[in-house]
Amino acid sequence: MYTGNPDVPDDVFADVLSQIDDFVRSRVIPREREIMETDAIPADLRRQAAEMGLFGYAIPQKWGGLGLDLVQDVEVAMTLGYTSLSLRSMFGTNNGIAGQVLVGFGTDEQKARWLPGIASGEIVASFALTEPGAGSNPASLRTAAEPDGDGWVIDGTKQFITNATDAGLFVVFARTQPPSESGPGIAVFLVPADAPGITVGAKDAKMGQEGSSTAEVTFSQVRVGPEALVGGDANAGYKAAMTSLARGRIHIAGLAVGTAQRALDESVSYAATATQGGTPIGDFQLVQAMIADQQTGVLAGRAMVREAARAYVTGADRRIAPSAAKLFCTEMVGRVADLAVQVHGGNGYMRGVPVERIYRDVRLMRLYEGTSEIQRLIVGGGLVRAAKRNAG
Repeated sequence: MYTGNPDVPDDVFADVLSQIDDFVRSRVIPREREIMETDAIPADLRRQAAEMGLFGYAIPQKWGGLGLDLVQDVEVAMTLGYTSLSLRSMFGTNNGIAGQVLVGFGTDEQKARWLPGIASGEIVASFALTEPGAGSNPASLRTAAEPDGDGWVIDGTKQFITNATDAGLFVVFARTQPPSESGPGIAVFLVPADAPGITVGAKDAKMGQEGSSTAEVTFSQVRVGPEALVGGDANAGYKAAMTSLARGRIHIAGLAVGTAQRALDESVSYAATATQGGTPIGDFQLVQAMIADQQTGVLAGRAMVREAARAYVTGADRRIAPSAAKLFCTEMVGRVADLAVQVHGGNGYMRGVPVERIYRDVRLMRLYEGTSEIQRLIVGGGLVRAAKRNAG
């Protein structure tokens, strides 16, 4: 049973969440169009986010973060999802898939070296896992790390790496040996972004999520010392990836719920004010039906993501529930965004209208941190394997 976060009591967290919500609604939403048109987060918004502790809200207080647990994290995610997703992307890897590898698997020395800067926003950490030909399945990695004295030499190419152009640290997954019965042969390395041999490509031009930065990263004979190996254990990499991704999937599910709520609110507001033949379109039953479907999806997603977060924090389910939540919520937000465009009619197809941006932004949610197809395999395969074990 979840009994709360002793480091951040409910009353303290309520104040934190209120401040984040105010920041989103009063500072970020009025500048969504600016973010979209410039394809960048304004520097003053980045500074304020850092001052609020948003670069380290999920980093333990011992290392300078706010110390929120995943139950609280998803409430933050639902709040941040209400505006341009690129805002959350700016500090998402610090709190999520990159930062949590260090929190969960780093040595005390590694944590002391990197986590304070990550929590303050002085260091942007990038999660360098995805490769051409190796996306949702980390077991297919080709980037290699060869022993070199007491250190390692890393060679390979990573693709679609979030915040690569701004990174101070790459959390790099690389193969140290072929997969075998003893393990997948994947290790994780902490590689400073200024290490010789690293080349960061041009910022990717994406369908949506303007303001977020992804790019290709090439590692060519990049030499690192023994202190770069996460946990000092070459066998920890695959577990670190799976654990970090599972946690991140619940976060993405929460983000999707927040965006779906925004699309719903935009739909209801438009339906109540736009007219057809002198009648508000919200009076038409077919429009009401679309809004009802949106509301149903939002309510179901919110309940599901909260339950999945509690199951993760208590240890009751850290595999099936995260994948099920990400699958449902990211598919749900796609349907809600599509209905939002439909409610707006032709206006919903116009650039600059919030639901047009939302429609493009949420398409990525079914792809990153494990596609919907991978989530189905994890959920279905996991349940079948559990049934076989029980039967045996």
